[in-house]
Amino acid sequence: MPRAKPLRESSGKEPNSRHSKRAASFDDSPSARRSSVNSEESPTKRIKLDHQPASIPSSSINNMYNFAKPNHVDLTNGNGPAVMTKVQKPSFTMAKPVGTASETGPRKIVVKNFRKTPRSDPEKYINGVSAQLDAALSAILADEKLPHSNEELYRGVENLCRQGRAPQLYKSLREKCHEGIKTYIEKPLLAQASTLDDAAMLGAVMGAWETWNSRLKTIRSIYFFLDRSYLLNSPSLPSIEEMGTNEFRDIIFLPQPLRSRILNGVCGLLAADRETQHDEKRRYVLRKAVRMFHALSVYTSSFEPEFLARSSSYFSSWSDQKAESLDLAHYIDESVKLIEDELERCSSLGLDSTTQKTIETYLLDLLVDQEDRQKKLLETKGVSQLLKEDKEDTLRRLYSLLDWRESTNLSEKLRVPFEAYISENGSDIIFDEAREHEMVPRLLAFKSKLDLIWKKCFREHEGLGHSLREAFEAFINKSKRSTMTWGTDNPKPGEMIAKYVNLILEGRMKVSSGHANATRANNNEDVDMASEDEDAEITKQLDQVLELFRFLHGKAVFEAFYKKALAKRLLLNRSASADAEKSMLTRLASECGAGFTHNLEQMFKDMELAREEVKSYNLMLDERDKRPDIDLTVSVLSSSAWPSYPEITLNIPRNVQQAATLFEEHYKQRHSGRKLEWKHSQAHCQLKAVLPKGVKEFVVSSLQAVTLLLFSNPSSNDELSYVQIQAETGLDDIQLKRTLQSLACGQYRVLRKNPKGKEVNTDDTFSVNANFSHPKYRIKINNIQAQETKEENKETHERVAADRHFETQAAIVRIMKGRKTITHANLVVEVINATKSRGVLDQADIKSNIEKLIDKDYMEREERDDGLNVYCYVA
Repeated sequence: MPRAKPLRESSGKEPNSRHSKRAASFDDSPSARRSSVNSEESPTKRIKLDHQPASIPSSSINNMYNFAKPNHVDLTNGNGPAVMTKVQKPSFTMAKPVGTASETGPRKIVVKNFRKTPRSDPEKYINGVSAQLDAALSAILADEKLPHSNEELYRGVENLCRQGRAPQLYKSLREKCHEGIKTYIEKPLLAQASTLDDAAMLGAVMGAWETWNSRLKTIRSIYFFLDRSYLLNSPSLPSIEEMGTNEFRDIIFLPQPLRSRILNGVCGLLAADRETQHDEKRRYVLRKAVRMFHALSVYTSSFEPEFLARSSSYFSSWSDQKAESLDLAHYIDESVKLIEDELERCSSLGLDSTTQKTIETYLLDLLVDQEDRQKKLLETKGVSQLLKEDKEDTLRRLYSLLDWRESTNLSEKLRVPFEAYISENGSDIIFDEAREHEMVPRLLAFKSKLDLIWKKCFREHEGLGHSLREAFEAFINKSKRSTMTWGTDNPKPGEMIAKYVNLILEGRMKVSSGHANATRANNNEDVDMASEDEDAEITKQLDQVLELFRFLHGKAVFEAFYKKALAKRLLLNRSASADAEKSMLTRLASECGAGFTHNLEQMFKDMELAREEVKSYNLMLDERDKRPDIDLTVSVLSSSAWPSYPEITLNIPRNVQQAATLFEEHYKQRHSGRKLEWKHSQAHCQLKAVLPKGVKEFVVSSLQAVTLLLFSNPSSNDELSYVQIQAETGLDDIQLKRTLQSLACGQYRVLRKNPKGKEVNTDDTFSVNANFSHPKYRIKINNIQAQETKEENKETHERVAADRHFETQAAIVRIMKGRKTITHANLVVEVINATKSRGVLDQADIKSNIEKLIDKDYMEREERDDGLNVYCYVA
């Protein structure tokens, strides 16, 4: 048998060695393989081999291993660490086998110099550690210095837990904490309870809670091993932190002597925070209190019900008091402020979202949803006052209150007072006779204001938008028989909108940027020709006024007055922009159809044809070389498209009459079968006057020109009486007085009236004003010609009313011709439907027109036995 090789100490730097372990190496003989030892275990562990060889001598076995004694700490002898410092180099020897391998059997390995560590009494050690922990707990609870280090205490807890003493340790800890809270926290608090108010008592409890949290943190750090090993795997037992919190809650908060004081203190601070201004110090205390309630798990069970109950009582009392003492505006402002403050307070104090939602519900129930509160918020008089005073912020808050809960849809109820305000104020505008000339600017400003309120305050609520349009449409089509409409039922807004558009197209309306308020420009100032900026301004103004035009039902009144105004603009060349005129026609055609603008378009065509006729007339004069001493321009108009003008007797000068006759002869040569009817009242002239203080050129009407020409021959010192002027001109009193008043009493007083005064009488005398002077060379005095007289206004209204009756009668005849027989009620309904595009008719007017048709034998009345009134058509 080969001899065993000597064992060598393995190096910690060998490739397969991870922890610098020692390994034994033997030769490869069978006997050596049988006795190989695997030494990959850690040096600090003890290996005991149970299979001992039977045939190896004990002396050989004792010399086989010789290990150095490792350094270690004995934790069980109670005398501190015992360190083995003597290091012996291990030696290994292998005894020769006595017989063959089959004869010897397993070998026995004996570790030499292996000394067993002496063991102390476990109970003695456990009792000593327990005593240390009890002393440490007593020191912590009494806020004293620890008798042992935290590490030593922690190791003690760990050793007890490893020895299976965790249940007893946890029980002892719990009892100690209970006793400590009773002794060191509850007893001092109860002693102070009689001397402290509720707020101070709350502060004392919060201080005790902070102290207990600090002590509990120290306790948990020492018992951490218990918390993370035993308690973590015991779901039925609370953790150390939970146990400490529960003990504090059960001892300090839940018993009634302190519980009511704590809740009263918190609620008292909240009440003070509601009544006074924001106090950050008070808020800080309240936040800490809320966090304490959350930590003690009493927020939902104790604090929240008390807080909500007191808040509900406070809100109810506040609502009753404010509703009685405040008007609508202040009630809205205060209510919104209360809601915002309460929600901000809930957020600032860290209250739960459920608490905030409940507070919000209480507030809305008491401030908005109650029936008497809704009546106050939706009171027509109060809402109208807010709208009238332009209280946009208050209106915005009112809408926010009503729209806070989408499910209640209270914002829809705001339509009633909103419509009432629009109808009332709109009716006041259209029926205000003293300010009828300001009607359209006021309506535009009113509409602009309502649109702004709808967008900014009512957040473009769809229902309120419909109410705005419906109410505006309702009042603007109201009619009332009054002096404004000369006893007719024509809506006045149609007339005033037409006149306003006329001012725009003449360039006499100035609109400030961003507003619809218009002011009347000086009628006698020269109007500059259209430029790009002016066209843009005119377009903007037309867009504004067309918003009102769209609300009109019957547009017959607008059409009549717009046609008259357009005729004067075309004849007197007063349009500010040809493009604006065409743009307006396009807009009207778009709104009302091509039939509405047919005659208006024909008027523009007539002016184009008239320019061609004048051009042809001038060519004829050039060919004959017979040009009159005046330049004559004639506008030939078709009577069907243009307004009708009254006949006025006027003695025109001879040279003017000769030029007119010459033009008429030329026109009849070009257009046989046509008849010309001269309307001198619509003509205007340019006169050159040589006055003592300079030469001037006057733009005057034909009536003014004929009157001024009477003073061209006599000297300026001669006077003409009213009677003489009337005899020479042939004018009636109405036309002559208007003419003389414009020349002697207006802004440009070319004539001098004697005696002085603003009114012209039949005994007045007139002479040339030798002192007349003006910085301008060319002066317009024919503005009176463009102005409408009361007689013309009355005639237009009466003609529109008559046309309306004729249209109604025509509709009745068409219906009767198709139906043959029909009841009165059905006939009225069908007539209204047939004529609604021109405006809604009054039933009384329909009945009067039915009576007229019966008198004219177009239809007859038949009374049946059942009492129904039936009409029959007469073929």
